[in-house]
Amino acid sequence: MSRVSRMKIGVVAPGGRLSPEIPAKLSALAEAAFPDRRPDIQFHPQCFESSGHFAGDDAARARAFLEIANDAAIDAVWMGRGGYGSFRLIETVLPRLAAPARAKIYLGYSDAGALLGALFGAGIGRVAHGPMPADITRAGGEAAVRRALAFLIESDTDALEPSVAPGTPTAAFNITILAHLIGTPYLPDLAGHVLMLEEVAEPMYRIDRALGQIASAPALRRVAGIRLGRCGDIPANDPDFGQGEEEMARFWCERAGIPYLGRADIGHDTANKVVPFGLWRP
Repeated sequence: MSRVSRMKIGVVAPGGRLSPEIPAKLSALAEAAFPDRRPDIQFHPQCFESSGHFAGDDAARARAFLEIANDAAIDAVWMGRGGYGSFRLIETVLPRLAAPARAKIYLGYSDAGALLGALFGAGIGRVAHGPMPADITRAGGEAAVRRALAFLIESDTDALEPSVAPGTPTAAFNITILAHLIGTPYLPDLAGHVLMLEEVAEPMYRIDRALGQIASAPALRRVAGIRLGRCGDIPANDPDFGQGEEEMARFWCERAGIPYLGRADIGHDTANKVVPFGLWRP
């Protein structure tokens, strides 16, 4: 990847459709925030397609991802937004990724974590959990998108989750997404990694169930420890579950013999920080 020429970032939507106003907002932000290193951000037309729940049908989303990932002129693949759909593409795209795909950065979170985890497990590219273009439409979202761009363009360490440290491999997932990777070929080997987890809009009993599944998976009991990010917009539990998310995380970590390392500055919000998968090398 060139550090002199203008960075080229390709945006795809493996899950839900993007709002049409996002490219103009993102372009204006990038020009204002990075006047000397403004990236060339290219939105694949597929981002704005619609097929039921998805940004185009499975074939269209897979084709768009492959076109961007296999394009040697593109430096980074930025997942446009979450929703649902990434898992449906893995089996199609993974064996079709060519040499150029291995030289890219892949950035996203939420539902995109399924695809990011599969890429990391296959040793394809450099993968990171962090803000996406759709965040720009949220209150305070400009700061999140600026953080992601600073990471992509400048390898800015200020964009990283504060506990990320040289020599310590890390990974981050939405709790539900990681739980759904267990038992599939796409669960990456996270032995020795600090695993950071976050959740949104799930009742406490579902968070507890998913944490129990994660902590009970033999492969995941080999992580170096777990940090818990924010669990936001939690629906009321009737009756009250009786424990908060951190109590549940401590409970399952203790039962599994996994060190609980405290909180992580990640979540489905605009304060979401970047977490590289593995050892990050700028």
